[in-house]
Amino acid sequence: MEKTTRSIRRRSLEDLNVMDDFLMNVAASDPEGGEEFCRLLLSILLEREIGKVRVNTQKVIPAYSPALRGIRMDVEVVEDTEPVLNVYDIEPCLYHPKEGSLEKHNRFYQGRIDGRYLRSGEWDFSRLPNLYVIMILPYDPFGEGYMMYRFRNKCEEVPELDYQDGLRYIYLNTAGIKGGSPEIRQMLDYLQNSTEENVKGEMLQRIHRHVEKVKVRPEVREEYMLLEEKIYYERKEAAQRADQQRRTADILELLEDYGKIPEKLQKRIEEEENPDVLKRWLKLAARWEALRHLKNRWNSSKTRCNVPIAAEGLGFADKGDRR
Repeated sequence: MEKTTRSIRRRSLEDLNVMDDFLMNVAASDPEGGEEFCRLLLSILLEREIGKVRVNTQKVIPAYSPALRGIRMDVEVVEDTEPVLNVYDIEPCLYHPKEGSLEKHNRFYQGRIDGRYLRSGEWDFSRLPNLYVIMILPYDPFGEGYMMYRFRNKCEEVPELDYQDGLRYIYLNTAGIKGGSPEIRQMLDYLQNSTEENVKGEMLQRIHRHVEKVKVRPEVREEYMLLEEKIYYERKEAAQRADQQRRTADILELLEDYGKIPEKLQKRIEEEENPDVLKRWLKLAARWEALRHLKNRWNSSKTRCNVPIAAEGLGFADKGDRR
């Protein structure tokens, strides 16, 4: 366990890249330059000029009822265009979800976002904004090697028929090598590794200056320290729980060689939370396993040790083990 918890490293604010949702959020929400940061970011990634925008960060959209699931949007950028708004949901995602869940994750988000833009009784659905769900990923979600995958609904019978539902899904792959443009490649490199060396061109320079300015703000440092402290201890507790589960499983696996484990004994082992007790039990179980192999080797006719004997040898009934 000690080895596991020591490997949990706290990251400094300087170590963060724009791909990290904390830095993306503070850069986007900064009152002095957040809107311009988002405008420049989108202009490069979408390869068109983005107009005046307003930004909402870390916005929670509650569920319709307590029994249903809500969502948390990382960065929502609203571009005031006529006659219909453009809404950009920017989601940096550093983890690998289960296969097939990424697309359905975005389908769920899209439905919850759309539901906020029409009032009760509104029948003019043309007022629904155009929605761009943009995911920034450090891996290839579809395995085709592209740096950008763009999706829109089409008619299967007439592919050239323009289906104007205003919905776009865009997956940006920082590891991609095909498609895109030099500017998109430079932006993806910067998002993945937000250092001076990866700053190419005037627009990226403006973005980088804003990011560096945000990083040195005292309130940002304080917020990050609190967040990182919370994350550190959550990860440490998770590592300890994983270590406990692993030791419990190892003990039970060793005891299974003696025969069926009594339900009461199995429950006692599974409920033990003291890491020192689990460690001692595991050592004792391993010794009994080694003894069993020796007995089998020296005298194959001897009766196998059974679980109750092993349990007695492990000392599960010792008063010192009771909490």
